[in-house]
Amino acid sequence: MNMISSHDRQRLRELARRQMDNAMKPSNQEKIKLWYKHNDLKGERPMFHLEMWTFAQEIIPPMLTCEDSWARNIEYQFFLNFLNQELFDDDKVTLPTYDVGYDTWFTLFDIPVHQTFGKDANGQDTLGQHFESVINDLEEDYPKLKKTTYGTNMEKALNQKAVLEDIFGDILPVRLKMDALYSVPTQMLIHIMSMENMMYALYDYPELFKEMMDRISEDTLEYFDFLENNHLILPTVSGENLGQGTWCFNHTLPDSNTPRPLKTTDVWGFMDSQETVGLSPDMFEEFIFPCYKKISQRYGLLSYGCCEPVDPIWDRCISTLKNLRKVSISPWCNEEIMSEKLRGKNIIYHRKPSPNFLGVGTALDEEGLRQHIRKSLTLARGCKMEITQRDVYTINNDISKAQRYVQIIKQEIENLW
Repeated sequence: MNMISSHDRQRLRELARRQMDNAMKPSNQEKIKLWYKHNDLKGERPMFHLEMWTFAQEIIPPMLTCEDSWARNIEYQFFLNFLNQELFDDDKVTLPTYDVGYDTWFTLFDIPVHQTFGKDANGQDTLGQHFESVINDLEEDYPKLKKTTYGTNMEKALNQKAVLEDIFGDILPVRLKMDALYSVPTQMLIHIMSMENMMYALYDYPELFKEMMDRISEDTLEYFDFLENNHLILPTVSGENLGQGTWCFNHTLPDSNTPRPLKTTDVWGFMDSQETVGLSPDMFEEFIFPCYKKISQRYGLLSYGCCEPVDPIWDRCISTLKNLRKVSISPWCNEEIMSEKLRGKNIIYHRKPSPNFLGVGTALDEEGLRQHIRKSLTLARGCKMEITQRDVYTINNDISKAQRYVQIIKQEIENLW
């Protein structure tokens, strides 16, 4: 058990009480109801979330007072749990639990990923990063592709849960939870073979590449079987992270009252393939999509996409995924095409506005922002819409700029929806 000072213990108890107080506020409870309606395709308006974790380093550190590094990490997470509600009043809700996830790993082809970061003038890691390529020539290096390894460390999670319950469990319940099941095959590939090598392999060794992709899908399904057989599948219905700045509130999937062990078909999953944006739709359909479709069929609900535009591969690929509930409409996506494709459909139009309005410059271009959001809101009429502002890595240390940003988007939703 982590031994922390009385000061740190009291600090964490204060923050637990602060989170519970926020969670119980009527306005927060109402937003939770709106999220359930939204994800169940009965929403009243677009939900909006400003994802804060990417620029939290400009807000949270001055608030930290814990002395021990472990306690400071918990303290930091507390602020991530409720600061959106206190500072921005977007639609991110505060949960009445402190959530602990269990460690799990999936090491593709048993090849460790070696990653290095760029450094700033102070020697600190920056966003710039490099992945060391292990697979350079697919045919020559194919013997390096061993059997994928995977596993979990439930003991660590349960120990963490017990420690936190001892500190503040009488104030705020500590919940063991599982977020949406992620599977991002092409991202895992470029982490071990680089995007350039992946593209060359498609051209030089098409049949070997297909074999590799099929192995990825089979290994992933075997990992899913492992989770099921060890009863490690937990519900994704009450605020678990779905990824892409959204959550798994819904009444569609089974909850914790289900009188049987859950399967992967009972939970929400996420997939994307940003790395293949340079492929033609024909090549995506032939080389990439069979793997993705096979994996996606093991989910109860599916959210698809990140920054990649989905419109080029929509008709022949993504639209055929029967369990699709949300699809990412990124800044690089053709909104005109996708709004038409999704109008009247039971698929949520998950819009990601350009991060430039908030993340670039010191002054907020309010009129430019309004026009940008108005276009999306107008095009998405008749769709089930959600808006998440992602990829903002600085607000120039100006909280008021972010607060005004949220106000403007909320005003436009109210005026146009």
